[in-house]
Amino acid sequence: MSAATNRSIRLARRPRGDIEADCFRFEEAPVPEIGEGEALVRGLMISLDPTIRGWLNEVDTYMPAVRIGDVVRAGAVGQVVESRCDRYAVGDLVFGMIGWQDYAVADAAGRAMNVLPPGVEPADALGIFGITGMTAYFGMLDVARPKEGDTVFVSGAAGATGSVAGQIAKLQGCRGVGTAGTDEKCKWATEELGLDACLNYKNADLAEQLDAACPDGIDVYFDNVGGEILQLALARINQGARIALCGGISGYNAVAPPPGPNNLMQLVIQRARMEGFLVLDYVSRFPEAIAQLATWVAEGKVNNRATIVDGLENTVDAFQQLFTGGNIGKLLVRVSDPS
Repeated sequence: MSAATNRSIRLARRPRGDIEADCFRFEEAPVPEIGEGEALVRGLMISLDPTIRGWLNEVDTYMPAVRIGDVVRAGAVGQVVESRCDRYAVGDLVFGMIGWQDYAVADAAGRAMNVLPPGVEPADALGIFGITGMTAYFGMLDVARPKEGDTVFVSGAAGATGSVAGQIAKLQGCRGVGTAGTDEKCKWATEELGLDACLNYKNADLAEQLDAACPDGIDVYFDNVGGEILQLALARINQGARIALCGGISGYNAVAPPPGPNNLMQLVIQRARMEGFLVLDYVSRFPEAIAQLATWVAEGKVNNRATIVDGLENTVDAFQQLFTGGNIGKLLVRVSDPS
């Protein structure tokens, strides 16, 4: 085996407010030994997602909170380097909850991992064909249900999920409008992703920008950020509008509960629908979504981009980029290269 130790990043204390480096500790330990029915997996690439921030809090949500002292939970792609399990062959690339560490143990049951089809790159497995792509696909098509001619507004339009959601809306014949935090991101969203407009919410009054970009109102809002932008979107929804609540990253580091929108009566006035969703509810339909997304990618109709940071030791700094807007598209950490 090429490495004598298993490096890991563990939760040292629960964050209060912004993520700080001392919330985590870096440890080295022997590489795990495997038993019958198990396989040893070396991590290749870690997916950094806003939902990890919620897992670091003390309260259990749709998944248990990460316990103090445990390896930080995260989806990742790894490679099987030793196997005593028929499910895995040495050399297989697999996806699972490997976490922020070099090595993890997989088995055929409670710690099962999915073997990737040949030819699928780790970055794509974690992005367009992973939870990111699945969230955008089902959130847009099943929850938001855009119709041809609709005006679809997507916050975080240059992020991992928003960038895919906006492109799916355009493929349904909709007018696509997004928000992002830099001119570079907005340029990418319009020139590469095909959105009709992308608004830099840091540049000028966003209310005025929204009025100019959506003169006929908003039919669909795909919300990744919550907060002020959700308030502004609610003020501009049309009759029968659909709002898909995917995330609320603007409040994830808040010390106290952020103020909610004070214009929810818009849903009544406009006979509109606002619905939250979890992509885990659609696991049985993932093959359908992957097949369609793969077709769109092959046809050049959906672009996929990732920001990749090298080195497990840089994971904490990379994770902070999610909350400072430092990434474009999917944010990943490359731990090692496949053999």
